[in-house]
Amino acid sequence: MNMLRYEYTTTLLLLFLFCPMVLSLLSQNQTNTMTTLSNLLSIPGWNITIQSNPCTWKGVTCDLTNSSVIMIDVSKNQLSSIPDGFISACGKIESLKLLNFSGNVLSGFLPSFHGFPELETLDMSFNNLSGNISMQLDGMVSLKILNLSYNNFIGKIPTKLGSSMVLEELVLSNNSFQGTIPDQILSYKNLTMIDFKSNILSGSIPLDIGNLSKLETLSLSSNNLGGNIPMSLMSITTLVRFAANLNSFTGAIPLGITKFLSYLDLSYNDLSGSIPEGLLSPSQIVLVDLSNNMLKGPVPRNISPSLVRLRLGENFLTGEVPSGTCGEAGHGLTYMELEKNNLTGLIPPGLSSCKKLALLNLADNQLTGALPPELGNLSNLQVLKLQMNKLNGTIPIQISQLQQLSTLNLSLNSLHGPIPSEMSNSLVLLDLQGNNLNGSILSSIGNLGKLMEVQLGENKLSGDIPKMPLNLQIALNLSSNQFSGAIPSSFADLVNLEILDLSNNSFSGEIPPSLTKMVALTQLQLSNNHLSGVLPAFGSYVKVDIGGNNVRNSSNVSPDNFPRAGKKGKSVVAAVLIAIAAAIFVVGMVTLLVVSMSLHCCRVNDQQAQSSENENLDFPQVIQSNLLTPNGIHRSNIDFSKVMEVVAKTSNVTLKNKFSTYYKAVMPSGSIYFAKKLNWCDKVFPVSSLDKFGKELDALAKLDNSNVMIPLAYIVSANNVYILYEFLSNGSLFDVLHGGMKNTLDWASRYSIAVGVAQGLDFLHGFASGPILLLDLSSKSIMLKSLDEPLIGDIEHYKVIDLSKSTGSLCAVAGSDGYISPEYVCTMKENVYSFGVILLELLTGKPSVTKGAELVKWVLRNSRNQDYILDLNVSKTSESVRNQMLEILEIALVCVSTSPDERPKMKTVLRMLLNAR
Repeated sequence: MNMLRYEYTTTLLLLFLFCPMVLSLLSQNQTNTMTTLSNLLSIPGWNITIQSNPCTWKGVTCDLTNSSVIMIDVSKNQLSSIPDGFISACGKIESLKLLNFSGNVLSGFLPSFHGFPELETLDMSFNNLSGNISMQLDGMVSLKILNLSYNNFIGKIPTKLGSSMVLEELVLSNNSFQGTIPDQILSYKNLTMIDFKSNILSGSIPLDIGNLSKLETLSLSSNNLGGNIPMSLMSITTLVRFAANLNSFTGAIPLGITKFLSYLDLSYNDLSGSIPEGLLSPSQIVLVDLSNNMLKGPVPRNISPSLVRLRLGENFLTGEVPSGTCGEAGHGLTYMELEKNNLTGLIPPGLSSCKKLALLNLADNQLTGALPPELGNLSNLQVLKLQMNKLNGTIPIQISQLQQLSTLNLSLNSLHGPIPSEMSNSLVLLDLQGNNLNGSILSSIGNLGKLMEVQLGENKLSGDIPKMPLNLQIALNLSSNQFSGAIPSSFADLVNLEILDLSNNSFSGEIPPSLTKMVALTQLQLSNNHLSGVLPAFGSYVKVDIGGNNVRNSSNVSPDNFPRAGKKGKSVVAAVLIAIAAAIFVVGMVTLLVVSMSLHCCRVNDQQAQSSENENLDFPQVIQSNLLTPNGIHRSNIDFSKVMEVVAKTSNVTLKNKFSTYYKAVMPSGSIYFAKKLNWCDKVFPVSSLDKFGKELDALAKLDNSNVMIPLAYIVSANNVYILYEFLSNGSLFDVLHGGMKNTLDWASRYSIAVGVAQGLDFLHGFASGPILLLDLSSKSIMLKSLDEPLIGDIEHYKVIDLSKSTGSLCAVAGSDGYISPEYVCTMKENVYSFGVILLELLTGKPSVTKGAELVKWVLRNSRNQDYILDLNVSKTSESVRNQMLEILEIALVCVSTSPDERPKMKTVLRMLLNAR
């Protein structure tokens, strides 16, 4: 008997020691409190009858012995309010250290917090809370971290933030707080972070801010602050980051301000005086941005090897570009921007020692002399902007060694001699206009497949014009040169080109009728040549300038149509028919290629699909099926045999895009799901790699973001792969925005959709185990949970499609028309471009391609008439709406920049969107 009692006791002890999650050791009071909380909030999984141990609830964390609740995280649950009694009930949990309500849709005032003797972290960010903050937080005795950012709070900065004054992090950014920065904040001696950016604060920085001896981050950007920057900041030895850009600070930059700093951003202020000589030399400095001020004097010569980005553009700096900028091996300078100053002298050859330099912008200065050949040693250089200076001499052949160069702008200088015979294959922009260059155009220009824009006007070029790269889209400018002879008929191959400028040359003969094949053309400048004959029948949307020639309009040419009779009319019609036939042939060949690729693995029988309405059809064999979601409701509702029955009927298709076909699957329980078939099955991992396929989907199923569609289950059949998601009755953003529900989307909904998509992309790009990219981001891949709650779909393609199996560049054909960036590569910057197109859709109400024209190009063509671009039905509702739409338009234009280097990261785009609220 004693032996049995010993074994029983030993077993209990082992269970206690090694299986602490099995038993709930919460006190009855805490268990009752958690039961009360679960009744007040509709949080999935918070159900005491299903999971009797609250320590296992999602978002609830207990201590190591499961005896006390220490964290409650109810973020991203679409909560619209905090029920009466919730805060007071939480306050009774004496052990609670963290309470997180961020990322919901809470409105109303901030509640008062009573109790909470051990609460250290309170996060109410990313909600819609409003009103003033006065005494609601003063009773909290242990509060260390307070985050109320991205709400609508007004009034003065709160100063009653815990009676014990132990606050360490105070984040109040992106609200509407007004008034000055209160001196009382300086009483919180433990503060390591102050983030007040994007409010309406005025006045100056408290002079005694140096008393915060533990401060590490001070962010005051985007306010109305002014006055001098206090000297006491220099005494904070722990200060790493100081950002006060977009304010109205005046006076000089304090000497020694970067003694301890790593990041300094004082751009877009009214600072004057010179830059202190030692500002750039501290060993820990990483970024200095002083652009858009009124600074004078020279650029400091001593630059720390740790400095990565130096931005001093748009000031009144004088003197020379520092010659010994990167004298040491391993110097980290990557971005150097000194544009729009009054710098003089030569471009120093010593810049070639900056081996990591990716961007060099010295444009719009007074620089003289020749381009140093040593610049060809900058093997990482991607952007070189030297326009609007007084440079002379020839373009050194060494420039052709810059294999990563995407932007070369040497325009409006006094360069002479020939254009180098070779250029980087990475070039997107080549701008050499406004010089004295002679000779011919490099014969190899047609091989520069990424080139989008060529500006060679106002030079002395002559000779034969070689074939241009077919990807040219923005402009080809050969104006004001010495070209002669016939206009090359090869221009007709540039079907994507918008602007062709051949004016002020000596071209002769007739205008080739084949130029009418340039379907994207909007401007054709032919003035002041020696042309003759009849003007071909260009569409009414093409602005043609033939002044100063002997060209006449055909009497039978209608401004809106091609000729309907006559020999020339027939030839034009024939040309059009040939072009159409050629296009059909190309499309057919591409389709044949895609179909043949698909048949490699996806043996879909079209005849079987057509007859699949038959209820008695034998469904394909299921090789593997698996539930991914831990949600008990979904697990009990999903019926795999019913899914296979649904996908056998084409009548259940609700949406189809390049990669996926969505079916509406109604389960026997009545619940509805999306069953998504992957269309590119030949790129999915083969049956031999099903384990890897399943692991990738299982990892995606564990994602936790309210703006991302999460897979619930999958099925692998003999012919296809299907993934299950929650059904969204509103369909895609494309359906709502460009379908019959367009007028239901007011600006508030469109803005909310933009922010939601940005939040989802930021989450995916910053995923811990590596970024998750979208291969086909478009308004068709954005699903709507409600008219202002977007969900990003098709996230699994980047993980389950095997890019190595693509016969060519999958990324070059992955995206949808109108969303593909100029560089055609699967990167985060590609996603940013596609997101910019979605922003333009929300702003204009137009789809990405309208009547054969890309939306981005249409917007850029009309960028000077911004009100014309905006959807009038939305922008006319109020002046504040119009102003906000114009702010978002600026963000969209940055996102669709031709150069990927000029596009911000999604985290920055999200911040810009929220700042525009």
